[in-house]
Amino acid sequence: MKKVLYLLAVTALVTSCNSSKLAPVAKNALKPTVVTQATPHDTDDPAIWINKANPTQSLIIGTDKEAATGGLYAYDLQGKIVNKVYPMDRPNNVDIAYGLPSNGKKVDIAVVTERKKDQIRIFSLPDLKPIDNGGIAVFADSEQKDPMGIALYTNPSNGKIYAIVGRKEGVSGEYLYQYELTDSKGTVTANLVRKFGNYSGKKEIEAIMVDNELGYIYYADETQGIRKYYADPAKGNEELAFFGQKDFKRDHEGIALYKTNDKQGYILISDQQANNFVVYKREGENDNANDHKMIAKIPFSTIECDGADVVNFNFGGSFTNGMLVAMSNGMVFHYYDWNIIQQEIDKQAK
Repeated sequence: MKKVLYLLAVTALVTSCNSSKLAPVAKNALKPTVVTQATPHDTDDPAIWINKANPTQSLIIGTDKEAATGGLYAYDLQGKIVNKVYPMDRPNNVDIAYGLPSNGKKVDIAVVTERKKDQIRIFSLPDLKPIDNGGIAVFADSEQKDPMGIALYTNPSNGKIYAIVGRKEGVSGEYLYQYELTDSKGTVTANLVRKFGNYSGKKEIEAIMVDNELGYIYYADETQGIRKYYADPAKGNEELAFFGQKDFKRDHEGIALYKTNDKQGYILISDQQANNFVVYKREGENDNANDHKMIAKIPFSTIECDGADVVNFNFGGSFTNGMLVAMSNGMVFHYYDWNIIQQEIDKQAK
C-alpha cells in the first residue's frame, strides 16, 4: 500500500511539474521513503526534532507559507500531520534548538519567521505551545523587513542560543540580524547582538544553516553562491568563504548539514531548478576548512525544493542512519533514508 501511495503521489507531482514547465524529475532520482500528508497551501521549510527519550516519537516541523491562513505543522515519522499552529501570516522558515532555559527548566524550541507580521514566533516542543507573548519583532530599526530565513545557533562553550534571521531585501554587510534568545519568567525575548552578511543584490537571502560544533553560519545568496561566516558574534564579521558559484542551474536554496562526527560530514544544498542536491565536505578540502569544492550532485524526486534539513540519528525502522527531509511542490515534504544518499555520495566521490 505504501508503494502504491508513493507512486500515486510522485505521478501527480510529475504531471503537475510537466504541465507548469517546472524542472522534471530525473529517471535516476533518489526516491523518498515517506511523502507527508499535504498541507492546505504551500510548504516551504522543514526542521527535524529528535525525541531522544523515544526516537520513534520524533517530529518533523514544517511551514505552510500562505498569507493570513498559513501555519506551522508537525508530522510524525510516517508523514502524518499530528499537530499544527494556525492561522499564521505567511510563516516562511523554521529551525529548532534544544535546551533553552525557560522558567527554571530547559525546553526545546521551534522558531519560525512570520513574514507578513515582521516577526519571529517561538514555540516549545513537542507541544507547539507559544512562549513568545505573541511574537518578537525583527529588523525593527530598518525599513527593509519581510523576514524569511532563520537558523538557530547554540554556542557549545556557554549554551547561549541565537536566532540568525534573513529577509527579502537588505543592505550588503548588514543583511542578516543575529539575536540572542533569553527567558523572562517563561517568555522568550530576543536581543539584537549583530548585523552582518554580504549580499550580491541579485535576488534574496533565505536559506541559512548553522554548524554548532565548528561554529559557522552558511547562507545562500540566491543565484550567486554560498557565503560562510563565524557563528559567534565575538569572532567578527569577516566572510570566510563564498563557494558554489558555478555548481547550480540557478537558485541556491535549502541548506542542510549531515555530521559523520564532531568535525566531518556533508553540506547539502538544493539546486532548485535542477531538482538536485549539491554536496560539499563539511570540513573543507586540503586541510583548509574554508575550501569547499563540490563532491557530488545528486538527483532527488523533490520538485523545486525550497528548504531541507538532515540529521545523523538512529530513528529505527527505515532511518537507522538518519534522514534528509526536503520540501517538494505539491504541498508536501519528502523523507529520504540517509543510507541511499550516502551510497550515491560514495559512488560519485570515488
